[in-house]
Amino acid sequence: MARRFKKDIPAYFEYKDVKTLQRFINMYGQIEPATKTGLNPRQQRQLSVAIKRARHLALLPFVVAG
Repeated sequence: MARRFKKDIPAYFEYKDVKTLQRFINMYGQIEPATKTGLNPRQQRQLSVAIKRARHLALLPFVVAG
């Protein structure tokens, strides 16, 4: 399986950087798995925490309306 996001990975995932976080969310609003993002376990945890914080502050939706 190809890793899609290996380039342009920030050193730290900021919850306020919604544009970057949206790259790691699929069309259903789910966080992409590490096998697709190409992140190491530490980066994947940072990503999930940043996405969850952004959702809590209503910067990102919990569910994509279809």
